[in-house]
Amino acid sequence: MSSFAICHAAIFTVDPRDRVIPAGTLVVQDGIITQIGDDREVNIPEGCEVIDARGHALLPGLIDCHSHSSLMRGVTENMPLMEWLPWYQLEHRAMTEEFAYHSARLCYLEALQSGTTCVMDMFRFMDRCADAAAELGLRVQLAPYVADKPGKDFFSTREENRRLIHSHHESRNGRIRVWMGLEHLFYCTEDAYREAAQLSREYGVGIHTHCSEQKEEEQAVTAELGRRSLAMLDHYGILGERTLLAHCVWLNDDEIARVAGTGTSIAHCPVSNAKLASGVARVPEMLAAGVTVGLGTDGPVCNNSLNMFEEMKFASLIQKATRLDATTMPADQILRMATINGARALGLDQEIGSLEVGKKADLLLLDLMTANMTPVSVNEAGGSLLWNLVFSAGSTNVAGVWVDGVRLIENGEATQVCQSSVIVAAQRQGLALHEAGQKFSHTLTTMI
Repeated sequence: MSSFAICHAAIFTVDPRDRVIPAGTLVVQDGIITQIGDDREVNIPEGCEVIDARGHALLPGLIDCHSHSSLMRGVTENMPLMEWLPWYQLEHRAMTEEFAYHSARLCYLEALQSGTTCVMDMFRFMDRCADAAAELGLRVQLAPYVADKPGKDFFSTREENRRLIHSHHESRNGRIRVWMGLEHLFYCTEDAYREAAQLSREYGVGIHTHCSEQKEEEQAVTAELGRRSLAMLDHYGILGERTLLAHCVWLNDDEIARVAGTGTSIAHCPVSNAKLASGVARVPEMLAAGVTVGLGTDGPVCNNSLNMFEEMKFASLIQKATRLDATTMPADQILRMATINGARALGLDQEIGSLEVGKKADLLLLDLMTANMTPVSVNEAGGSLLWNLVFSAGSTNVAGVWVDGVRLIENGEATQVCQSSVIVAAQRQGLALHEAGQKFSHTLTTMI
């Protein structure tokens, strides 16, 4: 790994003090941040590559806490969640290792191009997803789509999850980590949940599952299982500091308190929740209770985009609009959700999520000399730039992305793969997957 210094940038550290350095320098050696401070304070080591970042902002790489790789985009539209799920399952009935690999390559490329350096991916054939991540250099958390109830044998198995831990956990210098993945209460047996809790303790890995995404889903769980979703997961021994729950749109006050009390984290997916008419999660109450809440895209099949800038903006605006309160969810809070809170939800906050000495160099460099970011002012409180990072910036501003100190995006282009080849292959594979999925459509009514 090379040593380099990024100089003269507006640095948003997202450290415990939310320190902003209007004209700062950050030094990376062997993939680790070794210095950070005002340009006048930092001594750049001799022989170190110097990157002049005047007119740029430097911040931690964005973290997507819940995604599903996919080659489906724009084909399951205008459907509420409970109608959408059966069509989505067509993809998984037709899924192969090759389709999974191309799904992951495409999604990981899109994530990097929009400034995301770490993704929690819940998908199939995740050894092939690991191959894709290794190619592009992305940091990933892999949670297999485990389902073991009768009729759900087209998802991943519990044995696959165990094998993936043995073969890939903490591989690629720790960039690839494996979680216990559980699809949903309607898909997994009690044994699956209890085994996940046991293996989480045994291997020191996290647990990732869905919870309380839609009102009708919550009602159905209560009717069939006799408890609400969170209470059922609690009964199975799932809640705890190593557990990340996706969505949690319909939690009540007592449930939010229970999540906070157990140290369980939540992945908030506002765009997907809006698109599938699931509702608006009570994020201000979650944060006030002390819950760690990160942001997730939920993948292209139910979001159409993996752009975390969109997720940040929408996460704030949906709360302002529905609460009739323009002060709720300000930019600094949203930026933390997309960075250090996401890292904490994934158990990685000692390694990534903020720009601090000793942390891994997962970096995002944004070009500010563009129409959508002009005019700009920055001071030690962030200035207008803080707000524009959340409400104005987009993937077109991404000038550089580093993971472990390795530059993966340079001026919008991937450095580790030929991105046109990735896109061409994904186009061909996507059409083939869609055609294969249609062969299962005659069984649609049996899928829920």
